[in-house]
Amino acid sequence: MHSPLPVFALLLNALIWGLSWWPFRAMHEAGLHPLWATAFMYALVLAGLLCLRPAALKQAWKYPVLILLAASSGLNNMAFNWAVTVGDVVRVILLFYLMPAWAVLLAWRILGEKPTPMALLRLLLAFGGVVLVLLPADASLSGLFAGLSLADGLAVFGGFMFALTNVLLRRFQSIPAQARMLAMFAGCMSMGLLTALAASSLGVVPAFPALDSSWVTVALGLAVLLMLGNWALQFGAARLPSGVTSVVMLSEVVFASVSSVLIAHETLSGRTLAGGALIMAAALLASLGNLRKRR
Repeated sequence: MHSPLPVFALLLNALIWGLSWWPFRAMHEAGLHPLWATAFMYALVLAGLLCLRPAALKQAWKYPVLILLAASSGLNNMAFNWAVTVGDVVRVILLFYLMPAWAVLLAWRILGEKPTPMALLRLLLAFGGVVLVLLPADASLSGLFAGLSLADGLAVFGGFMFALTNVLLRRFQSIPAQARMLAMFAGCMSMGLLTALAASSLGVVPAFPALDSSWVTVALGLAVLLMLGNWALQFGAARLPSGVTSVVMLSEVVFASVSSVLIAHETLSGRTLAGGALIMAAALLASLGNLRKRR
């Protein structure tokens, strides 16, 4: 009988990310914008990784191509953290999980994997779900983008960059894992910092606030949880087929949805639920397809 620990590890990672909107909003209310929070926390995470794995830096320098991975993972993280802080959590998570649809297009372009009829079906399901989630009940298709909020745009962009990150990880699978991890953490820190500096100079976000225990404590705690979540993901994903990993990780949607309803008192409309069902169906088809390939 196989050990359940890898599945529990993946569920822990999904739980951490599914609830991450809560501490990000708490820090935001205390005066720390999510862009600054991302840069601050990943600086701590990066320092922790270098203390535990100092050889990772030397390894990463050998692979300049990791800059691409750093940029994609950093933009993905920055966009997601900002979106769940200022937007409707369930809506953001659903739009972010367009990732399997983007992955089909990116794998076609970057890896040369021509989409199958099933892959095209996943695209139709996913983008049909987006139309239901984004389109107001009294609007026509021509007004699809009229009510698009900043959080919506960030969620779609973040999901696209997450898909690109996954494709690049497959492309760079011969590079040592700790070098890839270092690049991703460094990218999250640098993209968060660069975006925060640019947005602050334009007056879009406030300047970095003075250190205050009201947000420093939350940031430290979340940084520790992010490191724990990353370890759990590495542990679980290395011991399970990719299809199983993808299915288990979809539990993040459940954790985020339930917590946002119970804690933030957000509501789930019928249109959102229907659109979410289509997006999740596309993600499940992608996951089950990967699982069948492994057998």
